[in-house]
Amino acid sequence: MTGFMTAQPLPARSKAFDLLLAGALCMTLGFLSIAQAGYGGVLAFAMLGPLWWRRSYPELVFFGVSAVAVLQWLVGIDLFPGNVGLLIALYTISVYGDVRYSRIALGVGGLGVLMATSRYWSNSDWRQQVTMMVALGAVVLGVWAFGERRRTRGLYVAQLEARAAQLERDRDRESKLAVSAERTRIAREIHDVVAHGLSIMIVQADGGLYAADQSPEAAKKALATIGDTGRASLTEMRKMLGLLKADEQRELDPNQPRPQPGVSSLPELIENVREAGLSVDYSVTGRPRDLPALLGLTAYRIVQEGLTNTLKHAGPGARTSVALDFGREMLTVVVTDDGRGGGVAPSTEPGHGLVGMHQRASVSGGTVSAGPKAGGGYEVIAKLPYNLPTGGQQ
Repeated sequence: MTGFMTAQPLPARSKAFDLLLAGALCMTLGFLSIAQAGYGGVLAFAMLGPLWWRRSYPELVFFGVSAVAVLQWLVGIDLFPGNVGLLIALYTISVYGDVRYSRIALGVGGLGVLMATSRYWSNSDWRQQVTMMVALGAVVLGVWAFGERRRTRGLYVAQLEARAAQLERDRDRESKLAVSAERTRIAREIHDVVAHGLSIMIVQADGGLYAADQSPEAAKKALATIGDTGRASLTEMRKMLGLLKADEQRELDPNQPRPQPGVSSLPELIENVREAGLSVDYSVTGRPRDLPALLGLTAYRIVQEGLTNTLKHAGPGARTSVALDFGREMLTVVVTDDGRGGGVAPSTEPGHGLVGMHQRASVSGGTVSAGPKAGGGYEVIAKLPYNLPTGGQQ
């Protein structure tokens, strides 16, 4: 709403329309008023001319035109065609003016009906007076009510537009958050792939270097394992980087299914680790079931991170076991080793793998506990419920 003396910003088209309206009314109704009321009809121009500014200053125009109408009544000039300007000003203030002044304008219009009727009080009987009063009152009330309806509709449309704009902003913000979350997930995938692949390659390189002189066949096997592991890691990294590249060209759909390793891929992972020289026992208890993609990927990455940590920190001769228990309500993943430390590839940033485990498990609604075992070694236990929390990414 605008104040009494505050101009509303209007587009040039609206200003031009109001100028044409005021000019056309002055040229027609203005001169008709002069023809009817003589020189007193000049007052019609004072009622019709200000309509040029009716939407910029709706309150000021209405009360100014009303003052001219009071002057017309005081000098005894009868109603003339130019009085239509009063109705146009009343309509304008009810649409564009402040609500308080719009209510006052309706009262002024009612008072004007009484004043106009009183002008003909002595020249007509009471039936004509009542008829005239009712007719003029109906016109004034109808014009004001039509303007109020227009105002209400305009406010409703503006509210809908504001709500639509807010929904669009919310959608854009959620899209950006989804992109950020997806990029974080892909970065975590790349970390797991690189850390696991490099750990195996370093172990094989150290073993191949040691066996180069005494057992050339073992050295060749180690080199072959390094090549296979490097190619597999590179292929998986390219897949992840391909997702990042595609994200720059289209909006990410976090629910779009993508091929990811799961529990069914664990035997292949464990076999690769065994070829790297780490002794791994693998067991499954309970009745295996089909798992959601996110849950299967979480279990796979936790086992991968646990085996990678064993390669890094457990030291030579360590034995590792991976156990999956399909319980009634959750999958339990246990990765243990009996290492004493002294691994060949110590991490320069300890703790990142464990943080990744906790983040993955929390997204799946599960928990991870990790720490040294009594008597030596290390143990990782993950409990992953089958029912994913609402909003989990697939």
